[in-house]
Amino acid sequence: MGDMFRSEEMALCQMFIQPEAAYTSVSELGETGCVQFRDLNINVNAFQRKFVTEVRRCDELERKIRYIETEIKKDGIVLPDIQDDIPRAPNPREIIDLEAHLEKTESEMIELAQNEVNMKSNYLELTELRKVLENTQGFFSDQEVLNLDSSNRGAGGADEPTAQHRGRLGFVAGVINRERVFAFERMLWRISRGNVFLKRSDLDEPLNDPATGHPIYKTVFVAFFQGEQLKNRIKKVCTGFHASLYPCPSSHNEREEMVKNVRTRLEDLKLVLSQTEDHRSRVLATVSKNLPSWSIMVKKMKAIYHTLNLFNMDVTKKCLIGECWVPTKDLPVVQKALSDGSAAVGSTIPSFLNVIDTNEQPPTFNRTNKFTRGFQNLIDSYGVASYRECNPALYTCITFPFLFAVMFGDLGHGLILVLFGAWMVLCERKLARIRNGGEIWNIFFGGRYIILLMGLFAVYTGMVYNDVFSKSMNIFGSRWVNHYNTSTVLTNPSLQLPPNTSAVGVYPFGLDPVWQLADNKIIFLNSFKMKLSIIFGVLHMVFGVCMSVVNFTHFKRYASIFLEFVPQILFLLLLFGYMVFMMFFKWVTYNAQTNFQPHTPGCAPSVLIMFINMMLFKNTPPSKGCKEFMFESQSDLQKTFVIIGLICIPWMLLGKPLYIKFTRKNNAHAKQNGQLTGNMELADGETPLPTGFSGGEESGGGGHSHEDEPMSEIYIHQAIHTIEYVLSTISHTASYLRLWALSLAHAQLSEVLWNMVLSLGLKMSGVGGAIGLFLIFGAWCLFTLAILVLMEGLSAFLHTLRLHWVEFMSKFYEGLGYAFQPFSFKAILDGEEEE
Repeated sequence: MGDMFRSEEMALCQMFIQPEAAYTSVSELGETGCVQFRDLNINVNAFQRKFVTEVRRCDELERKIRYIETEIKKDGIVLPDIQDDIPRAPNPREIIDLEAHLEKTESEMIELAQNEVNMKSNYLELTELRKVLENTQGFFSDQEVLNLDSSNRGAGGADEPTAQHRGRLGFVAGVINRERVFAFERMLWRISRGNVFLKRSDLDEPLNDPATGHPIYKTVFVAFFQGEQLKNRIKKVCTGFHASLYPCPSSHNEREEMVKNVRTRLEDLKLVLSQTEDHRSRVLATVSKNLPSWSIMVKKMKAIYHTLNLFNMDVTKKCLIGECWVPTKDLPVVQKALSDGSAAVGSTIPSFLNVIDTNEQPPTFNRTNKFTRGFQNLIDSYGVASYRECNPALYTCITFPFLFAVMFGDLGHGLILVLFGAWMVLCERKLARIRNGGEIWNIFFGGRYIILLMGLFAVYTGMVYNDVFSKSMNIFGSRWVNHYNTSTVLTNPSLQLPPNTSAVGVYPFGLDPVWQLADNKIIFLNSFKMKLSIIFGVLHMVFGVCMSVVNFTHFKRYASIFLEFVPQILFLLLLFGYMVFMMFFKWVTYNAQTNFQPHTPGCAPSVLIMFINMMLFKNTPPSKGCKEFMFESQSDLQKTFVIIGLICIPWMLLGKPLYIKFTRKNNAHAKQNGQLTGNMELADGETPLPTGFSGGEESGGGGHSHEDEPMSEIYIHQAIHTIEYVLSTISHTASYLRLWALSLAHAQLSEVLWNMVLSLGLKMSGVGGAIGLFLIFGAWCLFTLAILVLMEGLSAFLHTLRLHWVEFMSKFYEGLGYAFQPFSFKAILDGEEEE
């Protein structure tokens, strides 16, 4: 409880570590995760720091691990999960072994990959050659008669030009990508002026790209031509269109023999490829068992050297000096980590920690657990608390789900939230292992305890409203009695039940179920929920204003209690607190059982009209036999309250600036006297000691320092705050009416879904009615979950968040701090997993 009430006390420490123990000491500190280091080398370029070589070395190791991991994922091998057994940072000897192992593995993988690409390229060429030989069978009718010569076979023949001049045809065979065939055919026709005869055949099965493995659709072609010049042109076009040319004998027997040889070579190459794949799989399977551990070890090692670059080397080059923020409760833990780090390397000179004084504002650290972390994140989203400022998250654990439930009050919908939240809480260890759940799932899972509490409070408010999927439960029996006979009930569409004769006692818990049948249900619920919203709103704001006293007391700003808190609380209580009092007084005083006419329900004055008349000093003439006011001397009391409230405005406006002006003169006079003798009190060679961080009037809790600020700006600043508080008190009170508005909207949507959807299925009969009811019930469940639970729940959540951020926290919370970000291996690894 003390940890949540305000942020923990922090200490600025100097750390003196021997160079040989620096790595292990920082490693131990990273495991504890309770130290935030400061950069002592701000003016030093990142590439000129002491451990930049080690950081680059770690980058190279990470590159090798990423390459191996890509190859493993390419083969579909699943990496083991090591969340329960995370390795520690490696020592220098392990780093050398790990580097050698990764170097060997990467070289082997690169060599295997290159050999595989080469063999797959050869396999692709042989496959294309086989397809060419097989598909060109139909291109030749009688090769022996035509006596066709392949351009490749006759390339060196002396009589080929003479033969072609005598009328013999030459041809070129090859394979081209299917999408380029039409452009290729058109280009051949243009360069030959129609003197090339092209035959083609599409391959049914796609081929695989050796480098990427993607399927490639190709087409076999044979181009017949005459003349050496035309042959050269065709070859140039084939080269331009990336077509692969292959030798194709014109003789049928020669082609058959060549196909047999190609098939034999393909079988041999397929066997070699299979053996290569098996060897690659064995290597990757062996590496995959240790790869996650290696990755974590390298990340930790890199984080250690990054942190060591924040240290400064002393002039003797024999000691590393670092500065860090440490929670005072964790100082023994840090000292033990330093001693363990020195002992791990057998250092004879121990490392030590020195707490130093500072005027700098420390970071804000609120120690949380898995229950409070979600609520703390809601507060930090508005702004990180100033150092040692009162933490609203402690009270938000209760007020947030309660105000949500006021707007979401339904027993059935609350049970859905309870079941969902309880499932995530009970199975949290299993669900926490889900890596790729998405951002929405991470938000839901991170707020699982918030969802559970919101559901529990919604169940409670649903019981108070007596609302279960827009229906009521008659558990204790209605306290309203029907005195009409049967014929009167059957012949009259509506009857009145006067409370003085029909109401017998009070329903034990929540609303009486008879209101579910009443025609004036909405009128009654509107009045009830509207007043309830104002009551909760004023109580919430009063609590927020009272919390400012805790901050003023802690930071020793006692003058602010009288100059800020007292006028603020008086203004709030004497106006809006009085309005809440009138609501309770009206409920207690006016009832149907009394015989005194001014206290009957018909004479009950409107609280809203009475409050308006109070602010405007007006009167409203009462009805005959009634009184304008609820009690004697109420008019005088109201005038007194308004006058005191008006006095509070200049009190807030001028009190603090005048106090600052008066204290500034005294402080300036005291400083001038102290400066005459202050330096004389120091001995030769002494320097003034730095003062600790003070939380006083000038520098506490995010408070603004007024030392050098001119008085004109102070007056303007205070005028803005005063106007903001006076106007916001009115607007914030009205803002809490959203509790009533959303509660009414939720109840009406639930009732519409019941009457317009589910009730239709309940009226059906027979087999068709059963099927229809099944389908309609499914649609009703879908609409209930999508609209009433998800959309309405999100709307109520956002409105509740606004009530806390604006209406509640603005009364005392400044949120001008900065978060404590310790050097923690766990935080580093979790952050990289989220990315």
